[in-house]
Amino acid sequence: MQRRHKDIWALRDVSLHISAGEIFALLGPNGAGKTTLVRILTTLLRPDSGRARVAGWDVVAHPARVRAATGVAGQDSTVDGMLTGFENLSLIARLRGMDRRAARRTAGELLDRFRLAESGDRLVNTYSGGMRRRLDLAASLVGAPPLIILDEPTTGLDPKSRLDTWDAVGELAAGGTTVLLTTQYLEEADRLADRITVIDHGRVVAAGTSDELKATAGSRLVIMVAEDHEVPAAVRAATAAGGYSPSVDRRARRVETAVTDGQSALARALSVLADEGVESLEVGLGRATLDDVFLGLTSRPHPAVTR
Repeated sequence: MQRRHKDIWALRDVSLHISAGEIFALLGPNGAGKTTLVRILTTLLRPDSGRARVAGWDVVAHPARVRAATGVAGQDSTVDGMLTGFENLSLIARLRGMDRRAARRTAGELLDRFRLAESGDRLVNTYSGGMRRRLDLAASLVGAPPLIILDEPTTGLDPKSRLDTWDAVGELAAGGTTVLLTTQYLEEADRLADRITVIDHGRVVAAGTSDELKATAGSRLVIMVAEDHEVPAAVRAATAAGGYSPSVDRRARRVETAVTDGQSALARALSVLADEGVESLEVGLGRATLDDVFLGLTSRPHPAVTR
């Protein structure tokens, strides 16, 4: 599937398959193509070439069927703050074609499911960020669509609200709903997703489980030193070992970097530290993180369209 905007590829040769009942995470920096893909899957854009199917329906040939099979929770809350939680869900159910009784029953069931029953009669503009996000998720489930698309669902939430949202997403998948999650929070994808695809500059650059992606990034070198003035030497040692820009925690006097050849990288780091006369508190190898994978994959210049 392909889509371009003027002289830039928004999507180029993107091919994905999401299995029923899984949480599938789409990672990528700003401008990578995530939102374009979501807009195509929700029938708001057409691909320039290629095909996309949702629940078996072609997004171009059968857009109404696709919309009926899809629930969407975007980056911004879509519920009405001047209505109660119950009124929001009842209204959406009516728009989905339910009669009044079925709409009220559905609203009550979803409020119970997302632990909002006690707040159902309150105006939504009195809800916390986490409560509004749970209501958004509840709204996306009206009509029991088989696919839920969550476009950066925890952007702007505090840590407690983010954890609550993660729990709610996990419950969706446990109930058999397929979830497509776009996010820039690597911990979110690491915790929730069955499979992850990384997209950059409109192309798929990596795909697999979290463990499979981490295995491609090699190891992580950690250096801790005793004195503040030794941190620059630790940075030079880490850079010599991995060739990447290391992360630096100056308060902890801790330097970390991804390395592809663990033992050799460790030896190079120790050699630099010895040459600089630094006696480290800790030098060791650990498992690469999803951050290492992401940074290693999304650092190339943007390709222009070629005709």
